[in-house]
Amino acid sequence: MLTTLKTSYTDTRAADLAWALGREPLPALAELDLELAGTKLQLRLLGASHQVLLEGEHGTCSETVACMPGRSTPLPLGVARRLGDWEYEFAARVETLSEGSFAGRAQELLALVADHPHGLAGTFPGSPHAFTAMVAQQVDGQMRWRTWHAYPQEGQLVVTRTHVGARVPVPR
Repeated sequence: MLTTLKTSYTDTRAADLAWALGREPLPALAELDLELAGTKLQLRLLGASHQVLLEGEHGTCSETVACMPGRSTPLPLGVARRLGDWEYEFAARVETLSEGSFAGRAQELLALVADHPHGLAGTFPGSPHAFTAMVAQQVDGQMRWRTWHAYPQEGQLVVTRTHVGARVPVPR
C-alpha cells in the first residue's frame, strides 16, 4: 500500500533517528493491520518515521524508529534482546548514494512495497523521494520486517531489519 502522508517532512536527517522498544503507540499517519500465523502485527507510519506493534501468544513488542529528541537511544547498528518469551534482533545501516542512484533506488523500493501484500509506504509532500516504507513477513515461525527511511537532501537511505521469534529453550 502506497500513500501520500499529509504532514510536513519532519525527520530531515538520518542522524536524527532514534530507536526504542516498549513505547506506547504514537499518533500514526497511516497503518496496516496484519495477522500472520496467528500473530497480530501493525505497521505504522509516523510523521517522524515508523512504529511496529506486535501481539501474539508469546507476548507483545513495540519498536519505534523515529525522531524522538532526548527520549531514546540513537539508532544502533545492532541489538539483540529477550522480550518475555521472544527473541528480538534489530539491525540498521545507512546507505549514501549519488543523486541519480538515490532516485532510482527510491523508485525501486516504492514499487516493491506498493505491490507487496504486507507492505506500507508513505511519501512526504515536497519531494517524491522522501518516504518511509515497511514490509513484513512470517518465516519459519519468526516475524520479520524491513524498513527504509529516505533522506533525499542528504542522499541517504536508512535501512533496518528486525526479527522476532519465540525463544528456543536450551536443552539440559
